[in-house]
Amino acid sequence: MSKATKTIRQRLANREHLAEWCATTHTLFNVIAEFYFSVIQAHERVLALSNQDALTALERLTHATHENPDPVMPLAEIAQQVPAMFRRAAINAAIGSARSFYTSLAKWRTHKVKAEVKHKLFTERPPVPPRTWNKAVPLYSGMSKGRKPSSLMLRLWNGQTWIWVKCKVNGRDLPDGWEAGSPTLVHRNNAWWVHTPLEKRFASPGRVKDQLMRADLRICAVDLNLDDHIAVCSILSADGTPLVTRFIGNGGQVNGRRKTLLGRIARNRRATGVITEGEQDNRVLWTNIHILNEQVSHRVSRRIIDFAQAHGATLLVFEHLGNLRPTKGRYSHRANQKRAHWMKGKIFQYARYKAWEAGIVTCRVSPRGTSRECARCHSPVIRYVAGQPEEGYTPGASLIFCTNPVCRQRDHADRNASIVIGQRLLARSQSTRSQEKPLARSSRKNRFAKAKGGALSQDAQSKARPSTARAGHGESAESGTAQGYSPGMAGGSRDIPRQLPLFPE
Repeated sequence: MSKATKTIRQRLANREHLAEWCATTHTLFNVIAEFYFSVIQAHERVLALSNQDALTALERLTHATHENPDPVMPLAEIAQQVPAMFRRAAINAAIGSARSFYTSLAKWRTHKVKAEVKHKLFTERPPVPPRTWNKAVPLYSGMSKGRKPSSLMLRLWNGQTWIWVKCKVNGRDLPDGWEAGSPTLVHRNNAWWVHTPLEKRFASPGRVKDQLMRADLRICAVDLNLDDHIAVCSILSADGTPLVTRFIGNGGQVNGRRKTLLGRIARNRRATGVITEGEQDNRVLWTNIHILNEQVSHRVSRRIIDFAQAHGATLLVFEHLGNLRPTKGRYSHRANQKRAHWMKGKIFQYARYKAWEAGIVTCRVSPRGTSRECARCHSPVIRYVAGQPEEGYTPGASLIFCTNPVCRQRDHADRNASIVIGQRLLARSQSTRSQEKPLARSSRKNRFAKAKGGALSQDAQSKARPSTARAGHGESAESGTAQGYSPGMAGGSRDIPRQLPLFPE
C-alpha cells in the first residue's frame, strides 16, 4: 500500500473578538512550549527516550496528579487550567525543537574537535536555543469538534477561561476518500487559518522498471515551454507509438502579462531611484506576479494530470531542467524569462504530487537534444517558422522537418519533442534488457564453484609465468568462451560488435 498526503487551508471568517481569542491562545501555547523546552534543558536525559516516553516523563515532572501531587517543575506556576491535549501538543512542539537544537549542537562540537585535532582555526559559532517562540497551535482531539463544510468548533483561551467558539471557514472543502488529521491554527497574512492534514492510502502503482515491462503500458510525456503552448502532452504506448497529443495553455499571453507588470516595476524604480533596504518595493505588483505564476502552475499541472488519467497513463515523464538561464536583454526581459523558468519548476513540482495522488509515478529524462531529433527515425531535424525556408535550426520555431531522405517527417516541434521525451524513458528498459549478459555454457566437468567472498576464482598451480598461449575454455564456439588469441584486449579484434545506445543522450 502507498500513501498520499496533503493539507487543506481554510481561512477563518471575521467575527467579533475571534482574532483576539486566537492570538491569546497562540501566545499561551508558545509560553507553555518555551516552559517545557526549559524543562528539557534541565533534564537532557529525556531526549534519550522515544517521543511517547519523553512526553510521559515530562508530564510527571510538571503535571500534578493524585499519584504525583508535588511535581519537580510544576506547570501551574506558568498557566492554570490547561487542557490535557493542549498541554501535550505544547510538549511535542518542545520535544521537536529540543531534538533539533541538541542535534545541531552535537554536530558543532564534532566539527570543533576535528578542527582542534588538525590544529586549525575554528571560528564557527555554536547554535543557541530559540530566543522567540512563534509555533502554530495543533488542535488535538478535544480542542476542535463539529466540523462541517462551512464551519468548525474551536476551543480557545480568552484570557480568563476556555470557551467553545463556532468559526465560519472559507476555502476548499475536505475531499471525499481522504482521512483528516488534527487541524492546526496558523496566523498568516494578518489572518487566522485552519490547516487540516489529509491522508489517503491506495494500492501501490509499482516500480518504474516493472511498469516498463508491461505490454499495456501508457506513458504521458510532457514538454514544457516558455511561450506559445506552456505544456504539450503526448500519450505513448509500450512500443513508443504516439496515440494522443494535447496542447495546454497560452504561454504568450502569460508572458505578456508578466512582462507588463515587470515593466511597471522597472519604471517605478527608475522614477524613484531609491530602494529601501529590508523593505519590499512595489508590493502590489510583485504580489500580482506571484499570484499569476501560482495560478498558471496549478491550472496547467491539473490539466496534465487529468489528461493522463483520461487515457489510462501510469507514468508521467518530464525533462530534467535544472540549469536554465535567462538570455541577455532589458530588465523586464531577463526577469520575465527567469520567472518563466521558475514556473516550469513549479509545474513539475505540483504535477508530481498531484500525479502521486492519482496513482501515477513521475519520472525525468535527460533534455539533451530532445528538440533536435526526429521522433520517428531519430535523425537531426530542421526547425523553421511557417513561411520561411526549410533550412538550419531556429530555436523556438514551431515546425520541424526531418533531414533523413527516407523519413522526411513534418510535425509540430513541441509535439515531436514530447514524443522523444517519452521514448527516452522506454529506451531505459530496452537498453537494460539488451545489455543483459547471456549465461556461459560449458561442457567441462568438475568445475569448482567460486566461494563467496573469495579473493580469486582459481589458485595458481605452479610458480612459472602465466601461459600466454591460446586460451580455450570450451570445446566448441559457445557463448562466453574465448575463440581467438589476441595479445591484449585493446590490440585484438572482437567478433561481437560493441552495442550502441538506442537513443543517444
